[in-house]
Amino acid sequence: MSPFVSIIIPCYNEQATIRDLLAAIDAQTYPHAEMEVVIADGMSSDDTRGEIMAFVEKHPDLHICVVDNPARIIPAALNRALQEAQGEIIIRLDAHSMPYPDYVEHCVAALESGLGENVGGIWEIRPGAQGWVAQAIAAAATHPLGVGDAFYRHAEKTAYVDTVPFGAFKREQFALVGFFDESLLTNEDYEFNVRIRKSGGRIWLDPAIRSVYYARPTLRALGSQFWRYGYWKRKMLKRYPETLRWRQGLPPLFVLSLIGGIFLAIFSPVFRLLLATEVLFYALVLILAGIRAAIHQRKWTLMIGLPLAVAIMHISWGAGFLWSMIK
Repeated sequence: MSPFVSIIIPCYNEQATIRDLLAAIDAQTYPHAEMEVVIADGMSSDDTRGEIMAFVEKHPDLHICVVDNPARIIPAALNRALQEAQGEIIIRLDAHSMPYPDYVEHCVAALESGLGENVGGIWEIRPGAQGWVAQAIAAAATHPLGVGDAFYRHAEKTAYVDTVPFGAFKREQFALVGFFDESLLTNEDYEFNVRIRKSGGRIWLDPAIRSVYYARPTLRALGSQFWRYGYWKRKMLKRYPETLRWRQGLPPLFVLSLIGGIFLAIFSPVFRLLLATEVLFYALVLILAGIRAAIHQRKWTLMIGLPLAVAIMHISWGAGFLWSMIK
């Protein structure tokens, strides 16, 4: 008999995407009788709940439960959903994602095989809107210059890693390491995985476990997202400094060098030359990456869009990290 699975989903004002996610869950190869969906809604002000109820009426064989999340933060939503979930296995998804039809089946198989205490897979990132800007943001979100060694964005082989998007766990894992940390407004998945690793657990990434994830639609939204990532990453690193990765340390160092270089350039032509050299070298690397991506994908707008998106990711992440230190 298949283990019972609870899919938990944090949600707030997701009227535009929630039915696509539910349709993707409904299409899973895993038996519906052994699966439930628990949505923790942050008191949405749009018609998210109406969309959910309309889906439930047309798909009565898929058990869907909606619980309130008055705190309106993701870790609180996850914890609220966990309190209601009945499954032996917990799979965490996002309202902006669409799992492949065999997503749940692969997650359960990996957990039952003992490959890891948390298992996950690859984000197949797609544009969050029409137009060349959204296409460039999606390309940057999978490019090594944008995400470094975050394997879940571009890996092709199975591996043990430091984190995976979303994640699938056996219920006893929460009894061992606790629930999600509600003092972190983002980075809650990474912090939870740190506790798993510290308890002796392993994080298993399998590219066969795939989900579509929609990137931010505008450069402004991208900058805001990566500012939050940098800000809360520093908060998390205060607790676990040993988890710092090179990809996380470079953006704040780069932003700090720009700030310091601008200040020192006021007083010395030597520092003006050093600052200009740094900026030109950085721009050249990004432009070459944009040209290569444009040729490979046959989208010539990537020559401009990819460098712009990657630069916003780096500077926003680094600035958020530094601002967290100041505060």
